[in-house]
Amino acid sequence: GQAQLIMLVIAIIAAILAPIMAYLLYFALSRRREYLADAGAARLTRYPEGLAGALEKIANDKSPQLAAVNKVTAPMYIVNPFKKKKQMKLSDLTSTHPPISERVKILRNMTHGASFKDYSDSFSSVTKTKTVIPPAALTKEAVALRQAGAEAKKKQRRQTQMRQVGDIMRRVNQFVFLTCLCGLKLKIPPNFKGKSVACPRCKRKLDLPKK
Repeated sequence: GQAQLIMLVIAIIAAILAPIMAYLLYFALSRRREYLADAGAARLTRYPEGLAGALEKIANDKSPQLAAVNKVTAPMYIVNPFKKKKQMKLSDLTSTHPPISERVKILRNMTHGASFKDYSDSFSSVTKTKTVIPPAALTKEAVALRQAGAEAKKKQRRQTQMRQVGDIMRRVNQFVFLTCLCGLKLKIPPNFKGKSVACPRCKRKLDLPKK
C-alpha cells in the first residue's frame, strides 16, 4: 500500500512537471535557433556589424505591437514581437528569443572573421557558456569580414542629398513639417484643410500650427 501511494505521488508530480519541462525545452530550442540564424547570417553576409545594427533598428522600432502576434507565432519573428513591458522579459526562460543586447554584443565581438568558428568563439566569450554551433560546422575556414562598401555609402549620401533638396522645395512651397513623438516626420501640403492630422505610424493626433 505504501509503495502504491509513493508511485501515485510520483505519477502526479510527473504529470504536472512534464508539460512545464516540454515548454521550457521548446523555448530553449527556439532561442538556440535564433543564435544559429545569427551565425548563418554572419557567415553568409560576412558583415556582422551590419547585422547588429539591423537588429538594434528593428528592436527600437516605435510602431505599435502587431495585433495578430501571439505565443505560437512569436518564434517566427526575427526579434521578440511582444512590446508590452510585462511580455518583454527577453532573458526569461519562457522567452522565444535571446536578449537583443546579447545577440548584438556577440555579433560585434566578431572582430577576426565571419566563420561559424568565429561566431562560436564570440558566443562563448560573451555568454560564458558552451557554444550552440554544432561540432561539424566548426571547421577552420577563413571567412574575412566585409566592410560597408564605398558604393553603398555613396548611394546613401546621394539619397540623403535628394531628400534634403526635396524638403527645401517643400518649405518654399509652404509645406508644414511635423515631427511625431514616434520619430516619423510628416510633410503636410499647403492645401490641407484640416486642423490636425493623425500620424500614420502610431495614430497620435498632431495639431497643425495656426497660419
